Amino acid sequence: MAQVSDYVLERLREWGVNRVYGYPGDGINGLLGAFDRAKGDPEFIQVRHEEMAAFMACAHAKFTGEVGCCTATSGPGAVHLLNGLYDAKLDHQPVVAVVGQQKRISLGAHYQQEIHLDRLFADVSEYCEMVSHPAQVRHVIDRAFKTALTTRGVATVIIPSDIQEEDAQQSPPRTHGAVFSSVGWSRPRVLPDPDELRRAAGILNSGHKVAMVIGQGAAKAAGEVVEAAELLGAGVAKALLGREVLPDDLPFVTGPIGLLGSTASDKMIQNCDTLFMIGTSFPYSEWLPEEGQARGVEIDIDGRMIGIRYPMDAHLVGDARETLKALIPLLHHKEDRRWREAVESEVREWNDLCDTWASQHFGGRINPQSVAAELSPRLPDGAILTADSGSGTNWWARHLRLREGMRATLSGTLATMGPGVPYAIAARLAYPDRPVIAFVGDGAFQMNGMNEMITVKRYLDRLSGSAPFIFCVFNNQDLNQVTWEQRAMAGDPKYPGSQDIPDVPYSAYAGLLGLEGVLCESPEKVGEAWDAALAADRPVVLEFKVDSEIAPIPPHTMKSQAKKAAKAMIHDPQKVGVTYKGMRQKLSQFTEHLPGRGHQ
Repeated sequence: MAQVSDYVLERLREWGVNRVYGYPGDGINGLLGAFDRAKGDPEFIQVRHEEMAAFMACAHAKFTGEVGCCTATSGPGAVHLLNGLYDAKLDHQPVVAVVGQQKRISLGAHYQQEIHLDRLFADVSEYCEMVSHPAQVRHVIDRAFKTALTTRGVATVIIPSDIQEEDAQQSPPRTHGAVFSSVGWSRPRVLPDPDELRRAAGILNSGHKVAMVIGQGAAKAAGEVVEAAELLGAGVAKALLGREVLPDDLPFVTGPIGLLGSTASDKMIQNCDTLFMIGTSFPYSEWLPEEGQARGVEIDIDGRMIGIRYPMDAHLVGDARETLKALIPLLHHKEDRRWREAVESEVREWNDLCDTWASQHFGGRINPQSVAAELSPRLPDGAILTADSGSGTNWWARHLRLREGMRATLSGTLATMGPGVPYAIAARLAYPDRPVIAFVGDGAFQMNGMNEMITVKRYLDRLSGSAPFIFCVFNNQDLNQVTWEQRAMAGDPKYPGSQDIPDVPYSAYAGLLGLEGVLCESPEKVGEAWDAALAADRPVVLEFKVDSEIAPIPPHTMKSQAKKAAKAMIHDPQKVGVTYKGMRQKLSQFTEHLPGRGHQ
C-alpha cells in the first residue's frame, strides 16, 4: 500500500509540479523514498543548500507562472529555507514549501532538531499547517496551492517523519470532521468600479505631461500598456521587477527608475503633471514626484497596496490587463505630442550617455559598465537574464537593452544577495533550449554562487547544449555596492576590514568542475570574451577583472548624499581614483547636453 509520502508527491503532480528543489535529511526520509519510487515525476533537484532550493522555487514561479516547490528537512534544513521564501513573499510569487518535522511522539520534549516550525514559518507564509493525520494530507496540500495562487505568496506544509511513512488515506473516512477537497484553481477576473474608471480617465485625459511607471504586475498587459502610452503621449519607466514587460527599443520607454535608474526616467518624473502607476509597489518616494506636483492614477490587483507610494486621485483595484482594457476606450488621443517628443529625446540622450560611460576605461582596468554594454548588442534572441544584488545590478539595469521576447528578473523587494545563480539554474531547467545569462558580483559568487556551480556539474548533461548558459562574475575584490552606500549614505570612507574580499580565480575553478572558464583582464578584449562564452557548448563562468572605483552615478545627486560622499572621500583609501573617475563620468553627463553633442 502506498505511503503518505507517495500520496504527497502524487498530489503535487496533480497540481502540476514536476520539479521539487531540495536537500536531503532524515526529517524527510519518507519523502526521499517516495521521490525514488516516483521515477522522476516529480523530480527531486538536489541543490547545495536549502536557501538555494527556495530561490529556485521562487525563480520557477517567476519565469513559468506556475507554483514553485521546494523541500527541506526538519530543524536546520527548514531554517535555511527562510531567506529564499521571503524572496518569494516580498516579490509576490506562489511557492509551496514541504518541510519535514520530528516524529509526533517527540514533539514538546526539546528533542534534537525540534523547532516550532509553525511559528518559524508563520510570518513568511500565507498558509502554514502541520499534518497530524494521514487523511489530512489531501486538503492541506490542496489548500496550500490554492492559497499560494490566490495570494501570490508562500504556503508551508509541515509533515512529521512518522506521518510520511504511514499508510496513505487518499479519501478520508466519511465522518464528522472529514474534509473532501479538490485539485483546481482559476484566475479571477478582477475589475475596478466603473465610476472609478471614469474618474481615472478624466484625470489622465486632462493631464498634459503623463508619466507611466510599470512593474511586474503589468507583465500580462504589455499590449495594453503600449496602447495607453500611445493615447496619452506618455513615457514609460520600468521598476526593476518590470524590466521584461516592455522592450527597451521602444522609443518612449525611459528605462529603469530610482537610484539605479536613467536620467530619462528621472527627468520625466521631475517634470510630469500626471503619474500613472501600473502593477508596481516601487517604494522610493524621493524618485517619484513631489507631493502635490502631479495628480495620480494607480492600478493594482491588491487593494492594500493602492495609494501607499504616492497620493492617488483614482484607485483602480483590478488586474492590470483587464483594467486597462476597460480604461482605454475612455481615453482620448492627445494631439499635442511635445511631451512625448521631449521624453523620446531624453531617452536618446540617455542611451548616448550610457555608451559614453561604458567606453571610458582608466589605467588599463576594465570599466564594469562596458561588460554589460558589450553584451547588449550580442544578446541572443529569447535570452533569460538574471541579476544578483550589488553594483553589477546597476550595469544590468542600465546598459542591457532588452528586446521583444527576452525575460529578466532579480530579487526586487528583498534585494538579497545570492539569488542570481540559483535563479539562472531554475530558468535553464524550465527552458533548456533558451540562452540564460546571470550577472553576479564576486561577493555573491563567494557567498553561495560557487557552491551552486557544483549543482551545475551535477546536472551538466542537462544544462549543456547549443543555447548559451553563462555566469558573468564581476571580480573587483570589493563588496562594492555597500562600499558606495557607506560613502553616500553614512558619510564614511570605505572600510577595508569589512569591504575587501579575497581574489579568487573563478574561471579556473569552473575548469576544475568540468565547466568552461573564460577570464578577461583587458578592456580591449571584453567583446571577445563574450563571443567565446556565447559560443561555448557547456555552462561558462565568465570572469571579468573590473575596476572597483567606477561609481554607480544616480540620475540626480541628492544634496545630503553629495555632502556625505565628499566627507567620506577625505579619508577614503581610494579617494584619488574615485574622485578622478567620478568627475570624468559626471563631466560626460554634462557634455552630452552641449550643442553639437548627442541628440537635440
